[in-house]
Amino acid sequence: MILLVGEAWGESEERVHVPFVGAAGVELLKMLHEADIITLTNGDADLLHRYFREGNSRHVAKVWELHSDAVRTTNVFNARPKYNKIENFCGSQREGIVGYPPLTKSKWVRTEFIPELERLGDEIISLEPELIVCLGNSALWALAGSTGITKLRGTTRLSTHTATGFKLLPTYHPAAVLRQWELRPTTVADLIKAKRESAFPEIRRPHREIWIEPNVEDIRTFIDRHVRNCRVLSVDIETSGEDITCIGLSPRPNLALVVPFFDRRKKNRSYFPNLNAEVLAWHHVQRVLEDRTIKKVFQNGLYDIAFLWRSVGVRVRGAEHDTMLLHHALQPESLKALGYLGSIYTDEGAWKTERKTTTIKRDQ
Repeated sequence: MILLVGEAWGESEERVHVPFVGAAGVELLKMLHEADIITLTNGDADLLHRYFREGNSRHVAKVWELHSDAVRTTNVFNARPKYNKIENFCGSQREGIVGYPPLTKSKWVRTEFIPELERLGDEIISLEPELIVCLGNSALWALAGSTGITKLRGTTRLSTHTATGFKLLPTYHPAAVLRQWELRPTTVADLIKAKRESAFPEIRRPHREIWIEPNVEDIRTFIDRHVRNCRVLSVDIETSGEDITCIGLSPRPNLALVVPFFDRRKKNRSYFPNLNAEVLAWHHVQRVLEDRTIKKVFQNGLYDIAFLWRSVGVRVRGAEHDTMLLHHALQPESLKALGYLGSIYTDEGAWKTERKTTTIKRDQ
């Protein structure tokens, strides 16, 4: 069973004390149907049409009740903020709930709302859902102690606040979808992932073998053993200014080599012990990149290929595919950065939020 956690009551919800029974709730039901989590019947459609004709939210509540075996709904706050602005539940840091970050910039949820978090925790523990979908920043704040729904949506994590140890998958709130229709395809994609993730309660990450901090002999061994006869090689570079800081080579989804050239731990910032070793490392990499018999795939390859030629004089041959362009062909209206593609197509965590350094590369 999936538990959908929203923010707070709106006008319709306040009237009947049931979550998601207004226009946002109707849209959420439609997206759940598109994600194949529920199947809206003709009878459901009649109830939703009656809601729009009569304005009676109990018709929407009835649809939710009919699908309660698959999904349940609740809110962080079973209350309606003044002017429907969640900031009206907030105050200064001194007034805020200890152990929780600000919900919005310099705005902490006031301690008077602690009973709401306790009630939410009791609901979760009572229901024991296989997956909790955090709809928007407030739910993410309450259950993970984090905000930033755009960066964290589409990736699973365990709850650390309110009720700990439950699997979470954040996505946009349906009210945000109604305000920004371009968010809808991403939200549906996240709900499709939610259905898959609800089949098991634990976090499952793909197993990867990644060779890091190699010496020159490691690079030669990896290339000879894994790259020479691979079906397709994934290539990616990281850059700083006019320099390539590292290059990644992956001959299959569960195996990769990272060749660093920049090391901020060293005084001269060079990873290799001397110039000869660095030149030899580039020689091994260059032989692979210039071998037209090895088919290659990039992410934003027009940037990488041009940068490799401009920076180190490596002329890439055998480039066949670009994941950014392939995704753009499928979803031209959506984002195309690697972090976004990872959230849609993989079961990795939000690795982009873990990076401490920056690059000049742009994918969107």
